[in-house]
Amino acid sequence: MTLTPIPSNRPLFWPELIYELQSHLPNREIYIVGGTVRDVYLRRPVHDLDFVTPEDGRPIARLIANAFDGAYYPLDDERKMGRALIQYQEQAWVIDVAQLRAPTLEQDLRDRDFSINAIAVSLHDLDHLLDPTDGVGAMESKEVVICAEDAIKRDPVRALRAIRMSLVLKYRLSPETKAAIRQDGPQLSRVSPERVRDEIFKLLGTTKPSSALALLDGLDLLPLLFPEARMMQGVTQSPPHTLDVWRHTLHVMDNLEALLTAFSPRRSDESAANFGLGMVVFSLAHLRNEIVAHVQHLWPAERSHIALLMVVALAHDIAKPMTHTVDPDGNTHFFGHPERGAEIVTQWGTAMRLSNDEIERLYLVVYHHMRPLMLYNSGKLTRRAIYRFWRDLGEAGVDVCLLSCADYLATYGTTLNQDEWLRFVPIIKTLLEAYYRQREELVNFPMLLDGWMIMNHFDLKPGPIIGEILEGLREAQAVQEVQTQDEALRWVENWLAAHKN
Repeated sequence: MTLTPIPSNRPLFWPELIYELQSHLPNREIYIVGGTVRDVYLRRPVHDLDFVTPEDGRPIARLIANAFDGAYYPLDDERKMGRALIQYQEQAWVIDVAQLRAPTLEQDLRDRDFSINAIAVSLHDLDHLLDPTDGVGAMESKEVVICAEDAIKRDPVRALRAIRMSLVLKYRLSPETKAAIRQDGPQLSRVSPERVRDEIFKLLGTTKPSSALALLDGLDLLPLLFPEARMMQGVTQSPPHTLDVWRHTLHVMDNLEALLTAFSPRRSDESAANFGLGMVVFSLAHLRNEIVAHVQHLWPAERSHIALLMVVALAHDIAKPMTHTVDPDGNTHFFGHPERGAEIVTQWGTAMRLSNDEIERLYLVVYHHMRPLMLYNSGKLTRRAIYRFWRDLGEAGVDVCLLSCADYLATYGTTLNQDEWLRFVPIIKTLLEAYYRQREELVNFPMLLDGWMIMNHFDLKPGPIIGEILEGLREAQAVQEVQTQDEALRWVENWLAAHKN
């Protein structure tokens, strides 16, 4: 069957780089495919180019890299796929060139995931579309439509990708796509954990991750990915909570996303338009650069920190259903839920094959997520409390502060007491200022004595006791109980006298 090129029903505005590539690849049968065509049609920004060709794609990718003084990488020997990384007009471009995955271009396109990703354009005929699965029709009707009935069955990760596409593009999932996800989505359990993890992180890194969770739940995929999550549904909470644990969790995700957006380059005048978010953004405006740098951190394989924070938000109250108790007065309690939740999120991280550092971050933030609120309820925020917060948490403390704001706002919702919020936000501000502005004074200062000095002066042998002394001395310095070396020696002398036995 021959694919018939059809004129586009709207002008296609191609990046200027495409015209440059025409001159470098004359007389080549090569096609622009997938997300590149989709985004050009939808007038979305384009930074990556995907090509297919009947021949080996690697030499073409190398040719492109050489033509623009870029870098070349062979990506997939089986698919004969290469990647060129180039700079063009002060923009970085990723250009992938692959051999057709089927005997013909039409079969290659029909074997793809969704019709909106199954449109091709010849590099040398940029005004006509090759669209065997009616991707244009899907874009006009704003639907994510599978290319074939068995599209999800052939690659169950496509179930997650469909949800992501619907959120990113604000498209509906077509009835046949939903049916295929429900039928074949459970086959995700046979896919490598790494592939599932990568798609989960892309999904949670999109806008409105709470909607992603709601869709996963509605399509019965949530228990496959986060087994304990559904247990939160219908678990009621006493005031000041206004929502059950599940809906509260989704609101925490929404607030956290809104807070991160208000700090990010994507912020707008509406990003912090409500009082609660506005006060946080206003109070922390002088720390915006540091917070943005922290949030934009990438974990191994370029996994986004924002997505990791959304996993934390999902998990922060995950253990409430299993720690739920009711006292004689009818008040609900969830004693020990942070500790139990930290264990559960560690299991998630291990199952997803996250790095040890990512798993540790998940554990620390979930375990300590209530700490700012506890500091607020205790009254005055002392130097000792500030020191211990950052001693225990390190960089994870920044995440705890951000999550705590989102959690507080989700707890009170429309019942938020503005006066109390105006007393809570300064706690977060003081903690973050200590980390970013007074670190050498309050968090990470030089010690007046080191282990060797203590051992030599007091004739002590190496052992755990030296570590205990140093930790105690560090805290004494932090709260300014000792400020000179002589005072430090006297402090150690007193400590040893108090610990004779």
